[in-house]
Amino acid sequence: MSLRLNDTIPDLTVETDQGTFSLHEFVGDSWTILFSHPKDFTPVCTTEFGAVARLNDAWEARGVKVIGVSVDKVEEHKRWKSDIETVAGGPAGFPIIADEGLEVSKAFDMLPADAYLPDGRTPADSATVRAVYIIGPDKKLKLSMTYPMTVGRNFAEVLRAVDALQTSSRENVATPADWTPGEDVIVPVAVSDEDAIAKYGEIETVLPYLRKAKLPA
Repeated sequence: MSLRLNDTIPDLTVETDQGTFSLHEFVGDSWTILFSHPKDFTPVCTTEFGAVARLNDAWEARGVKVIGVSVDKVEEHKRWKSDIETVAGGPAGFPIIADEGLEVSKAFDMLPADAYLPDGRTPADSATVRAVYIIGPDKKLKLSMTYPMTVGRNFAEVLRAVDALQTSSRENVATPADWTPGEDVIVPVAVSDEDAIAKYGEIETVLPYLRKAKLPA
């Protein structure tokens, strides 16, 4: 299948280093980040998992759950966690899906339907399993991004994207380029100047179709 923005994610039953459960069960009523990796015990991926672990307080403050995916066995995930925690300088409490059969990788459109893992495989055999998905409480895909194997992901940007998505959803606004919490938001085109001023107090009209305002404290 091809998973696109605003599609409901597949409700797969997954095996992880913290037990077996369905993806919809895991998401529950929370915002969720699912991030994937082509192989355990690889350098870039280990630094990325460590970065996610260090952001644990930030995820919790936003009510965000985090779950990893790698196409290796549960036993390997459990051993890899030690390396991740060494890099992170603290615990990595999130589960990691053991996607040996590639069900998750294929369902999320990271690999083609006929993909398989050859004997003696290398990370290159599953190189496209290098994605980040932000999922809303409605179980729908809100954002996705894919990186090459040689470029570590910027999880500060993932965190910023979560802030923007949550603000946009909660306040019915849009956010401009490089937006961070506390900065002006974009007033929807469908909202009149009069209604916008009543809601925000004042607006800045940059262009007829681009109006900015501060969110009420």
